[in-house]
Amino acid sequence: MLFIKSPLMQSSRPYQGICRFLAFLVFTLLSARSIAGELYSDFPEKIRPGEKYVFYSHGFIVEGTNPRPENKRWGVYEFPAIKRALTAPNYNLIAYHRPAKTNPVAFAEKMADDIRTLLARGVKAQDIYLMGFSRGGAISILTSNVLKQDKINLVILAGCSKYMKNNSQYRMYGKVYSIYETSDGVGSCQFVVDRSPRVQAFEEIAISTGKEHGAFYRPIPQWLVPVKKWLNGAG
Repeated sequence: MLFIKSPLMQSSRPYQGICRFLAFLVFTLLSARSIAGELYSDFPEKIRPGEKYVFYSHGFIVEGTNPRPENKRWGVYEFPAIKRALTAPNYNLIAYHRPAKTNPVAFAEKMADDIRTLLARGVKAQDIYLMGFSRGGAISILTSNVLKQDKINLVILAGCSKYMKNNSQYRMYGKVYSIYETSDGVGSCQFVVDRSPRVQAFEEIAISTGKEHGAFYRPIPQWLVPVKKWLNGAG
């Protein structure tokens, strides 16, 4: 059988080279984009203006050096597992491990400074989320109160405690998403929203696991799934 090379086949080598270059270019662009979704224990050195940033603030028991402290009633607080579970490809997660005897007001000022840095480097306010559980939820509210930004988002997990009731000067701002456990002593955030005229939207759900405050000690689906859905755009 006679096999004849066509002009296209004769020039296939440069064509293949172009294909390889285009494939490399696409891979490079996708790789650069996949950097979003990183987990930071400290404020990131490099800020990417087009990406989302979520701050997770842990509960009081984790303050100190032990990332997995144990409460006699509620068990081990799985801070490392919660951080891993909260990560997602379309936002960066910043989760500080606060030192012992942290002053909530002072730490809120530090968080506010971090967010001002994000804003100054081009991150949109609506792409910034403050999320916290218990003492961390209170710190998130305090940070919102310092910033007074209507577009920064709040996710509060059993964070509207007696501290918030006893300090009525603190307000929430922006879009607020709240989750509380029905068997817990810390309940709805409605009373904080009622005194916060610049809340742009408020959504709250209650979960019923019977685990009291310890419901948020581990990344269980009852709170993790709705939180990630809200972070991923439902908010």
